[in-house]
Amino acid sequence: MANPIMGRSSNQSSRPEEPKKVNMTSLTARRFAAWTVEITLFIASGLVPYAVGAYIDSRSDIQRVPLNPILVVTEKAIARPLALPVNYGIRNVAWPTNILWTLAVLLPTTLSWWQLYLLAKTGSTIPKRWFGVQVVNAEGKAPGISAIMVREGLGRWTVPVSAAYLLWRYSFIFPNLPLFTSLTMLMILAEAKGWPGQKHPRSFHDQLAGTYTRDATSTFSQPEEQSKIHEDNVDIDSSPSQKPISRFSQRSNSNFSLFLVGLTSMIAVLSTLIGTQIYIQTQESQRRSEQTNSQKFVELIKALNPNNGVTNEERQKTVLALGSINDTQSIKLLVDLLVKETDPQTLDTIQQALTNTGLKAIPELKRVNQFLAGEIESMGKSSNWEFRQNQLILTQRVINKILAIYGGKINNIDLSNAQLGSQVSGGNSSFKLVLNNIDLSGIVLKSANLNQGNFQGSRFRSVGEDGRWDTYDDTMADLSNAQLKQTNFTEANLSRILMNQSDLSRANLNKANLSYTRLFSANLSSAQLVGADLRNALLENSSLTNADISDANLTEANLYAAHLVRVSAVGTQLAYANLTKTDWQGADLSEAYLNYANLSDANLSATRLTGASLQSANLENANLRNADLSRADLRGANVAGADFQGAILFTGKQESDKFVETPDLGSQNASVQGVDFSKAKNLDPQQLALICTKGGLHSRCP
Repeated sequence: MANPIMGRSSNQSSRPEEPKKVNMTSLTARRFAAWTVEITLFIASGLVPYAVGAYIDSRSDIQRVPLNPILVVTEKAIARPLALPVNYGIRNVAWPTNILWTLAVLLPTTLSWWQLYLLAKTGSTIPKRWFGVQVVNAEGKAPGISAIMVREGLGRWTVPVSAAYLLWRYSFIFPNLPLFTSLTMLMILAEAKGWPGQKHPRSFHDQLAGTYTRDATSTFSQPEEQSKIHEDNVDIDSSPSQKPISRFSQRSNSNFSLFLVGLTSMIAVLSTLIGTQIYIQTQESQRRSEQTNSQKFVELIKALNPNNGVTNEERQKTVLALGSINDTQSIKLLVDLLVKETDPQTLDTIQQALTNTGLKAIPELKRVNQFLAGEIESMGKSSNWEFRQNQLILTQRVINKILAIYGGKINNIDLSNAQLGSQVSGGNSSFKLVLNNIDLSGIVLKSANLNQGNFQGSRFRSVGEDGRWDTYDDTMADLSNAQLKQTNFTEANLSRILMNQSDLSRANLNKANLSYTRLFSANLSSAQLVGADLRNALLENSSLTNADISDANLTEANLYAAHLVRVSAVGTQLAYANLTKTDWQGADLSEAYLNYANLSDANLSATRLTGASLQSANLENANLRNADLSRADLRGANVAGADFQGAILFTGKQESDKFVETPDLGSQNASVQGVDFSKAKNLDPQQLALICTKGGLHSRCP
């Protein structure tokens, strides 16, 4: 007997239809709830270890190790498509953070595969079991691995996320990540509802994989009911157990899959044929061009032969002609002539020819430059030293001219280990690199000598193809391990670039943009950083001894274990900065803004903190011996374990050693109201008197 609820042919009133609608709504709600739990578990499995790792990395002082290279690769892979800034290079993190962040990558991946395996073998993930939802194939059985990979990998995620990404990437909302997330969720929900024009809507991923979602708590339908698919109300929640499937629907799914496979194959074949043809034509054009250039090169070589009786003027014309040939042989010949020629006019012509050649001459010039620098270093002050020095200067000048002319087009130009600065102590070289107001973004200057160079107002970072800052394709230079002594970087843009272990001693970085720049273990001794932007900069283990960072902005900067002895930091912004284990001995931090900064285990002995704001700062176990804290604001600070021996909390003398009311010292006192000094060390009676009378907390206060 036919089911009276499912059959439309029965003469039933509208009342029996109501339970069916309630069941459908219930199953839809349970499906959504199960999916929400699955996503929540996936996100939580990665977010929880990541958040704990980030907390440990920012708040603790445990041993630090290089970030796992797998995490670096993962970070770049995620940042690129989402237009996020990439943290280039291997940075140091606390060792538990390394483990936790690795788990943040592995746990979601493992959980996803385990859930997919359960779905393929049983038809239900753990959340689907909780809510009584099951996925089956046309025969009412578990779908299997292949069907689930198509259903989840292609239908549920790849298609909707790809559509959302393309709309986001090529629209005005790029690179707004929250809007991309919202658009992705809308696409996923739209995909789950199926095609709007369908009489009986069914989710796209179920149609693609030939699967059905059913109520796991219901009983299987009778075999004779399998013929009634067109008479049943089949929708997104239909299944063979509740609503039978016809052979026509199976053939439709099969034909649709075959159509997709055929279309994909045809596109692949056409793309391969077109790509192959383009490649062949390109190679042929290149071969013909090289052959023509080689013939010209041979003819010009003959004209340079001294035995041919050519004049200097003719030789100069030949040299200029060599510079116009787009050929590696001509570039190599011109560079060789540069270090061999003695005639001043011909030398000027060679330099002009190489400059006309442009950036293609850089590799060959760099090779000769490094060779000459090595020769000079090994020979000392010999008779041939001055000759080699002059040859080196010639290569430096040509490189300088090329970079100045082709600024903005030098991405990935490698000048690592190049000798472009003063090589002798005292800077007696007659050459000074001058590249003011030039776009040098993307240049690679690892371990290069740029001592006494001039880069005032130059840009070492620029926007990429998307024309927006702080996205994955920003072009950035690399100055790691570079020699930059006495270099002028005034108002230069060095944001986000690598300067790890570089020597910037006595460099001028006034008003330079160094936000997010990586200066790990860099030497900034006696450097000028007045008004510089160092927000979120990494200065871990760096040396800033005797440097001037007055009025600089180091908000949220990481200066873990940095050396700041006798530094001038008047009015410097250091809010939320990580200053754990920093050495500030003898520094001037007058009027500095240190709210919420982490100064645990910091050495602040003999520092001047007059008028400094230390609200809610962490001064746990800090050394404040003989520090001047008059007018400093310590409200909300953690001073547990801090050593206050000889520290000045007020100006003037307080003669009483008893806890009695003292004369009002006004604004010259440190603000200590509500600060708990119970665990502070070496507080003398005068300090305790001030603490107790000004609202501070201590067990010895009356």
